[in-house]
Amino acid sequence: MKRLRNHLVGIDQGDTVLFSDFETDGEMWTGRGQRERRKRIKFGEAYRAPPAVHTSVSLWDMDAATVIRADIGAEAVTEDGFDLVFRTWGDTRVARVRIGWMAIGELSDDDDWELD
Repeated sequence: MKRLRNHLVGIDQGDTVLFSDFETDGEMWTGRGQRERRKRIKFGEAYRAPPAVHTSVSLWDMDAATVIRADIGAEAVTEDGFDLVFRTWGDTRVARVRIGWMAIGELSDDDDWELD
């Protein structure tokens, strides 16, 4: 658990279309085996330290004739942003995916100062 000073809590969120491979016959739709897509998300304002990031599927369009396999998450989280990652494998056919995300963390304050 992260403890945050209540007047410096920052919450940023978004909803990002990660890909739409059905329209372009991309590898998520036509490929097989291990596949991955990632997109760097930049926060609206830098956090004081890397925040907690939650991800969730807000839209998935998948072929019902194959097994549906998906793994989503946030990786490489820094004060400025993170990598939104979607992975699938096997014969899963993914037409498109949109991922919602929320970051919660401590913001810097004008009264902060550091001794060197």
